[in-house]
Amino acid sequence: MGLWGGDVMVAKSAGMANGAPGLALDHAESGVLRLHLAGEWKLKSGLPTPAVVEKQLQSAGGFNRLALDASDLGDWDSGLLAFLVGIQELCREHKVDLDPGNLPEGARRLLALATAVPERQGARRTASRPDFLSLVGNESVTLWRSAGEMMAFIGEAMQSFGKLIMGRARFRFSDLVDIIYECGAAALPIVTLISFLVGLILAFVGAIQLQQFGAQIYVADLVGIAMAREMGALMTGIIMSGRTGAAFAAQLGTMQVNEEIDALTTFGLSPMEFLVLPRMIALILMMPLLAIYADLMGILGGGLVGVGLLKITVTQYVNETLNAVHLVDFAVGIVKSAVFGVLVALSGCMRGIQCGRSASAVGLAATSAVVTSIVLIIITDGIFAVLTNALGI
Repeated sequence: MGLWGGDVMVAKSAGMANGAPGLALDHAESGVLRLHLAGEWKLKSGLPTPAVVEKQLQSAGGFNRLALDASDLGDWDSGLLAFLVGIQELCREHKVDLDPGNLPEGARRLLALATAVPERQGARRTASRPDFLSLVGNESVTLWRSAGEMMAFIGEAMQSFGKLIMGRARFRFSDLVDIIYECGAAALPIVTLISFLVGLILAFVGAIQLQQFGAQIYVADLVGIAMAREMGALMTGIIMSGRTGAAFAAQLGTMQVNEEIDALTTFGLSPMEFLVLPRMIALILMMPLLAIYADLMGILGGGLVGVGLLKITVTQYVNETLNAVHLVDFAVGIVKSAVFGVLVALSGCMRGIQCGRSASAVGLAATSAVVTSIVLIIITDGIFAVLTNALGI
């Protein structure tokens, strides 16, 4: 390909004669510069770039209009359009009018369509940052709307539970069994690891302080009460929110993307009963069992520190734990875990049902489910702490 500049356009090169893309510039008349296009302008041919023309525009002076001449233009594809858009940008930068001339009708229409949206008024506009009051107002409206959607979802869930009690809820028992396995037995490894390490850490923290007074035996009291009343249920809830709650949101979100939930509604099946209710039942049943298991693993981890580091015998540690921890402590933890299970199930299923229709929306739904469930768990745990203290439990 070649580029010609000057006052007169010279003859075409041999490459252009063979159909290769070429362009040339000449002064057609006073104040007008003409750009000739010739040959086949296809992507596979290796097209000239607007940067080559820009050099000629900078060197040529005394013109205010650039006219396009496509009389010798052969076949073309989107490569020609990309080149023309670049030329139009150059003309805008140099404040030169662009005359489409005798471009093919299709190229002229595509060029007009490509530049139909002004940068300051359409999709290319850079969004201005809202001021502080607008940001606060928008967030407040979003929070209020989210609270309303959450209350509506909880109401529908309670209606589904009412139908379950009356024996009118419709879901597959096989789905419930599968979900129970995923929420229960499949979660044991991660619950074992985290709970054991939490008990270990509690024992280490307590041992450092209690050894100063020669009261290291009370490490058993610290670990036992903390795991039974607080850490067992709390850590299990957080683990299940990140593991199971996110899985629920991703599952239901993917079904929303694939329009499977719409299909269930079309078939006359309630998504709340068919999808949400089995997941809520599974977590309500499994969370107390996992919390009790977490309590035992935490006490075992504390016992490892007590026996191995503090020179407490196994019998002493077990007896001190039995004297310190009562059934009321385990009952408080079990009630907490059941409530946490409801919160995790509601958060995961709600975010999954509210998911958009794209792959990125599924990821956002899973993230939102984890954040929502953890926030609700912490708030609920604080409420439990206040209530148990007020009731003297």
